[in-house]
Amino acid sequence: MQHVLIIVNDAPYGSEKLFNALRLAIQLNEQDYSPVRVSLFLLSDAVTAVLPNQKPAEGYNIQQMLEIVMAQKTQVKFCGSCMHARGLTELEVIAGCEMATMDDLVQWVLVADKTITF
Repeated sequence: MQHVLIIVNDAPYGSEKLFNALRLAIQLNEQDYSPVRVSLFLLSDAVTAVLPNQKPAEGYNIQQMLEIVMAQKTQVKFCGSCMHARGLTELEVIAGCEMATMDDLVQWVLVADKTITF
């Protein structure tokens, strides 16, 4: 089984990088011809995506997309230092998303067959 690691740095809204990363993760999980394990790591402003109940004015909903990839067995981790730097460590996060460290990211990078960044 191939392991694909997706790393995202941009905020969930304002650019479409996280949206496109999640679209890719969903599509990778849905393809049938080669088994894939997808992992998603959120850094920098992308960590704000794990805050629940955001109400985008229009377009896509990142929380729904995160819940879809997690239902597809994608593990989602976010940088605890990045959350702390933004004063968000005491806030609730979307169920299933896990706070992590750079050591966790290093382990994923070392075992990944492919690493994609957005």
